Amino acid sequence: MTVPKFKKFKIEAYKPGKSNIAKIRNVIKLSANESALGVSPRVKKILQNKKLLISKYPDGKAKNLRKEISKKYKCDFEKIICGAGSDEIIQMICQLYLKPSDEVIVPQYSFLMYRIYAQIVGAKVVFSKEENFKVSINEIIKKVTKKTKLIFIANPNNPTGTYLSRAELIDLRMKLNKNILLVLDDAYFEYMKNKDYKSGLDLFKNKDNVVVIRTFSKIYGLASLRVGWGHGPKKIISAMNLIRPPFNVNQVAQMAAIEALKDRNFINQSVKHNIIEANKVRNVLEKLKILSNEVTANFLLLNFDKCKFSANYVFNQLQSRGIILRSTEDGYNIKNKLRLTIGSKKENKRFITAIKAIFN
Repeated sequence: MTVPKFKKFKIEAYKPGKSNIAKIRNVIKLSANESALGVSPRVKKILQNKKLLISKYPDGKAKNLRKEISKKYKCDFEKIICGAGSDEIIQMICQLYLKPSDEVIVPQYSFLMYRIYAQIVGAKVVFSKEENFKVSINEIIKKVTKKTKLIFIANPNNPTGTYLSRAELIDLRMKLNKNILLVLDDAYFEYMKNKDYKSGLDLFKNKDNVVVIRTFSKIYGLASLRVGWGHGPKKIISAMNLIRPPFNVNQVAQMAAIEALKDRNFINQSVKHNIIEANKVRNVLEKLKILSNEVTANFLLLNFDKCKFSANYVFNQLQSRGIILRSTEDGYNIKNKLRLTIGSKKENKRFITAIKAIFN
């Protein structure tokens, strides 16, 4: 039997954080940066609505959701596009901009889907070095050539938890050629309360060479519904709409996202929870000589270089106790580190108890 030939990709497939452990019940998943508090009560009401018209196609242009986004963030409705998760927005940008002779710059430790979608369309991915796990503007500028089309930056960055300040982002955009599109991923911006930080949307919503990506998968807790959005110049958004799959954001996801945006109280609770719990966990880890970044997003990059156990040993010990962290060796190629999502109070308490037991 002959199988018709297909394209072969020399890429490393995305590996999500593990969700379960064989033969262990009540597993705690702290590997995927999901919402610690679940979803807003307003979203729960939508999900319990028995009158949902599942048999009908959703609004392909997500008009009501885009109107709500436009209202909340004071941005132009025509400059917004919605996707099945923010990674679909990344995919569309790569499809729109890149051909095999083009180059894309990504920081060496950055969200894996930037490089994967760029490689799928045949572009060359160029990695810029980081300094102490922080994106370096100078290193990005060094990598720019006549072939550079796109630069992807998550701010704060996943998996390192570090970030570029308002001044640094403005400096980067000024130093880049105007024809290079800067794509800023604001996936964790809601958690950021650092005084020198400003979101990509706040800084560049009127720029013609910046696209900003946002998601409902993190603080809003809609990871399973797959809904994200992008903001950019009208010309770019119009072109993206030409290649956007029809009905790409389902009806339930659109309705849930609208309600999630309206619940300011839930977001405030989530941010407060994250700051208190992350600092509590961080203090315990420091006593065990496990170092991490300052609290920014809803996760910490744990550094085991100065403590008595290796990251792999702790990772396996935690798994034997039903607690899953993210190994940063897979995909990111960061040695002797783990990424820890800040969970609920109960989950964090169980993690702290487990980590103390391992070290004692």
